[in-house]
Amino acid sequence: MAPIRLSIGEPQHPTPALIVNALQANLDGLAVYPTTQGSVALRQAIAGWLTRRYGLKRIDPATEVLPVNGSREALFAFAQCVVDRTRAGAKVVCPNPFYQIYEGAALLAGAEPVFLNCVAANRFGMDLDALDRATWAQVQLVYVCSPGNPTGRVLDLDEWARLFRLSDEFGFVIAADECYSEIYFDEDHPPIGALQAATALGRDDFRNIVVFSSLSKRSNVPGMRSGFVAGNARVLQAFLRYRTYHGCAMNPGVQAASAVAWQDEAHVAENRRLYREKFDLVMPVLAPWLAFDRPDAGFYLWARTPLPDTGFARRLQAEYNVTVLPGSFLARESGGINPGADFVRIALVADTAECMEAAGRIAAFCRTI
Repeated sequence: MAPIRLSIGEPQHPTPALIVNALQANLDGLAVYPTTQGSVALRQAIAGWLTRRYGLKRIDPATEVLPVNGSREALFAFAQCVVDRTRAGAKVVCPNPFYQIYEGAALLAGAEPVFLNCVAANRFGMDLDALDRATWAQVQLVYVCSPGNPTGRVLDLDEWARLFRLSDEFGFVIAADECYSEIYFDEDHPPIGALQAATALGRDDFRNIVVFSSLSKRSNVPGMRSGFVAGNARVLQAFLRYRTYHGCAMNPGVQAASAVAWQDEAHVAENRRLYREKFDLVMPVLAPWLAFDRPDAGFYLWARTPLPDTGFARRLQAEYNVTVLPGSFLARESGGINPGADFVRIALVADTAECMEAAGRIAAFCRTI
């Protein structure tokens, strides 16, 4: 059997022609050094998209938007800018399970990562009550992933409001990872974002809030490494200064192609249609064998396994040549449990036929357990 890899969240749908054409048409930009702040055209395109997508009253492309080379590098670098390692006991809060960049960023910044378990009992939400006031007082940065990786969980307005109140009281910065925001199932109800929640709650200055987004999943261009950071001008001013030393300005051709991508929604709607189709076809095949809920958004199935997740993944690969990611690899033990244990993350990133083939193999494997 040919190998099928559903372990890595790497989009495999075709890159839209309008992006490829824009990239090719702007290769003359290779002859100049790009600025860290990015072009006015790109920042305006991003600000325009944010305003349309989230109904923002305003966002300043000059001070509240910053292009970055994919959300991954920015999420990692951001902790180095925000965390004050001279303060004893600095802590960074992460959801658990989590995107591994959060933990690495906290450790390199000299902070202790603190994990909030996201379990089925609280519908995979962050358990903010798990920390006492003394711990919150040491927190300098909170990573939030909504829609979540790996669970697909989307925070609602009440959850954002509570997190904002904690930020006001204890002074930490919120880094909202929203790279899956454009992969959802109901065209009439897109996931709420952090800046949208802030606007709804009267926080028009986006105080202590920064969001991270990317074209990788939205537009099927993971190799282009294009994203942005947007939010509070004070926080972004410090991050821009840090990045001028970091040497991470975006290629001018990529900037031009990115501006085109942020201004087009037709290819994004088609992308969502393809993912909806795969979920609608795959879930009935797997439902008799694995326990899962349809995610709020994103392209992962977070499925409970009938035997330990690592053993399930190893045997599935060895016997049926399908690779999925053990959930325990995405989490750390906290509060006496590993909340990823006995789950696997199944990334429905391949084309429909390959995903259906994989689903059939997984079902056949489960029949043998």
